[in-house]
Amino acid sequence: MAESSSKVTFRELRIGQAWNLRGNARNGAFASDVARLLGTLPVEPLTSTRRHDAAMLWLGPRSWLFVTGASSPELDFDATRIAVNTAGGALFDVSASYVGWTIEGEHAARVLNRECPLDLGEGAFPAGRSAQSMLGHINATIYRPHDATLVVMVARSFAADAWHLLQTMAATEGHVVEAAVDFSVA
Repeated sequence: MAESSSKVTFRELRIGQAWNLRGNARNGAFASDVARLLGTLPVEPLTSTRRHDAAMLWLGPRSWLFVTGASSPELDFDATRIAVNTAGGALFDVSASYVGWTIEGEHAARVLNRECPLDLGEGAFPAGRSAQSMLGHINATIYRPHDATLVVMVARSFAADAWHLLQTMAATEGHVVEAAVDFSVA
């Protein structure tokens, strides 16, 4: 078995809320209302912002994914949706749609790069980066909350396939599976 430092560690990710946000970040009313309600919008491609125990992931020029942990205080989706709509945006609750894992360890990026075309090394994909890509045949959102951790989120319908693929990709490195972790601490 590989040395402890070279093992890849997987943890299931507990996601509380996942909301897809759409709008125009150049619209001052929209951007300020979203900042007040959910946090600052990342406007640069492939970036993210964090606020307390939540993250806002850039998905495209007019699309973001707001994610909280299961232990985070429940936000009022309907009130937030109405405020976002009033400011010219749209908000969709996709919380039941995602599953995820954290991947940590010296070789975490190399393991994911076996089936993901993005360069996930710390130089090319530093802390705060977020991107949509492929993990094998599965669409995935990949996020690096800090240097030591990568987060992979996929559609719930592909959870079994993704989990099998992750373990297969890590087989040569040696991997461990530890207790689930809340998104807020990822």
